[in-house]
Amino acid sequence: MHRLSDYDYRLPKELIAKYPVEPRDRCRLMVLDRKDKSIQHRIFRDILDYLRKGDLLILNDTKVIPARLIGKKETGAKIEIFLLKPVYENVWEVLIKNIKRVKEGQKVIISDDFHVKLLEKYKEGKAVVQLIGKDTQSLINKYGHIPLPPYIEREDEEKDKKLYQTVFARKEGAVASPTAGLHFTEELLNNLQKKGVKTAFLTLHVGLGTFRPITVEDITKHKMHEEYYQIPDETIDLIKQTKDKGRSVIAVGTTVVRTLETYAQTGSKEGFSNIFIYPPYRFKIVNSLITNFHLPKSTLLLLVSAFAGREFILKAYEEAVKKRYRFFSYGDAMLII
Repeated sequence: MHRLSDYDYRLPKELIAKYPVEPRDRCRLMVLDRKDKSIQHRIFRDILDYLRKGDLLILNDTKVIPARLIGKKETGAKIEIFLLKPVYENVWEVLIKNIKRVKEGQKVIISDDFHVKLLEKYKEGKAVVQLIGKDTQSLINKYGHIPLPPYIEREDEEKDKKLYQTVFARKEGAVASPTAGLHFTEELLNNLQKKGVKTAFLTLHVGLGTFRPITVEDITKHKMHEEYYQIPDETIDLIKQTKDKGRSVIAVGTTVVRTLETYAQTGSKEGFSNIFIYPPYRFKIVNSLITNFHLPKSTLLLLVSAFAGREFILKAYEEAVKKRYRFFSYGDAMLII
């Protein structure tokens, strides 16, 4: 049996990063070499030393929406609504905290010019709502809060609107950031380009499923939530050219890996991915991976364990704790070659 308890590690709470290092590319970088099982300690901008001319870096250009809406019922009771995904114009699937306190047809007032009407409830706190106001997209941006992961344990601040977004974010739709991409600056991307490293983009709108805990000890019984993805033809062409020339495809983040592996399995350039990658798994496209340090017993930790080997990853995490690396979304980075 594939046991969840085999993917646990001890993490002192003070190593969970509450804010990112600035500038972004000054965070620490742990480099794992799968061939000789070596571990090096560098700074993120040193990534230039590991990428060669002709290599292809693939980035997720999804943009995080300020998905947390905090409002109140007409009685004054506070209600928090978390936008998950649009169903059609001005109608969204959402999560509602204290959903029992809101009845179908009731309004939640976000501001004088913006309110939400509950249309239908279904299981696990989910519901369908209608957003009511003039230009609801700009109202979400005006009143919504950036959905920082709960383990950061602080309220979002104005600066998180920038900090929790990659510099190449373009397509709105994620409710969580593809955090491996947070370490890149415009300057670093320009330096990679000067070196002859190519960049390509795809989109996977990161949903809550990414953070959904595994609740079964037998990991094969875990079901992933679906997330929308789209890969441009240009990216697929660049992957083929890179492979043909014997160069490496470097995925920036687990979201990029899952998108590419979904394409490799299905042949579909657009759709919904619910792929769950855990050991053993044979990767079909990706040669190297840039990623963050992930939660114990998480689907993301299982994915990197499939990529580098469970024992090697757990050894690296033990060393990261010893050397006081910063963990999770706003933390340090890892390069697996």
